[in-house]
Amino acid sequence: MDFLRPEVLTATLQKQHAAMTVFVSGKNVPTPWGIAAGMADASTARSLTIDTPLRVASNTKTFVAATVLRLWEQGAISLDAPIASLLAPALQRLLTSRGYRTDKITVRHLLSHSAGVFDHADDPRYFKAVLANPTHHWTREEQVALSCHYAGPTSEPGQEYMYSDTGYVLLGDIVERVTQQSLAQSVRHQLRFDERGLASTWWELAETQPAGTQARARQFLDDVAVTDVTDVSATLDLYGGGGLVMSVRDLATFHQDLFENRVFDDPATLTEMLRKGEHEDAEEYRLGVAVKRVNGRECYSHTGFWGTAVYYSPDAGVSIAGFTTHRAERVALVKLIEEAIGGR
Repeated sequence: MDFLRPEVLTATLQKQHAAMTVFVSGKNVPTPWGIAAGMADASTARSLTIDTPLRVASNTKTFVAATVLRLWEQGAISLDAPIASLLAPALQRLLTSRGYRTDKITVRHLLSHSAGVFDHADDPRYFKAVLANPTHHWTREEQVALSCHYAGPTSEPGQEYMYSDTGYVLLGDIVERVTQQSLAQSVRHQLRFDERGLASTWWELAETQPAGTQARARQFLDDVAVTDVTDVSATLDLYGGGGLVMSVRDLATFHQDLFENRVFDDPATLTEMLRKGEHEDAEEYRLGVAVKRVNGRECYSHTGFWGTAVYYSPDAGVSIAGFTTHRAERVALVKLIEEAIGGR
């Protein structure tokens, strides 16, 4: 894979217009390495590095799913249990009042985005409300209430794949109720962040930024105009659909550990995580991770809204994570990663 040579990838990265950083690891990478180009904060002339943290948004879902699967292998939760008895009563009432059959929706359905739960975060009205009041402290209950206000069930439980941040907000609540800990504490403990050396990873607001870590990079939304969204309240995406802040090095390292079977106690748990469901379009997504073929290689991946992506190829034995500070450049970032991991 010549494209994975540092000098080749560096030259490609430097041609991009926005700030980007990429980290490469894996069982077939003798020495993990990373590169970065551009500014983490142009106002202070602070350069982006492989250890600069960013909000990773939906990349958090893989961590939440892995936490649920850790609880499953410990016998603390059943993947096929209906969520009715697992949810906080207030969330249960909201869902049933909108016609959701919580006695039929299972934990597995939420993990695989096949529960038919309408995605509040994908509705333009939600993001309009966020930007209109960027300091508003959103609650989990508010977000589920908005989902129920915007629309009811998109399908019957287990019928089809339909991506839903709201479903992972519900999973965050379930994890907290099962473990009697905050979601941040549960994810950190179950996935052994500290033992794994994820030194630049934390759950925003719920945890203190680790000592010695760099300041977050500034992040931008490119729509009609460039909007600095760095200081928009983290609560817009905090309760399981997103919430983690981390470096590109940490994101690549965790996914290497996950897919090289160093996260779960039993190798069969990873098999369960990657087992294809029976619902429509199940080939696109497993439990907390997307699936696609890149130049003939099967890859497990996930992206985050603000401009993050991670891929792992079992065939290549390579984990690649990438960040860009501008949302509009995520397409270019994903293309760069896929060219690298596909060996082009």
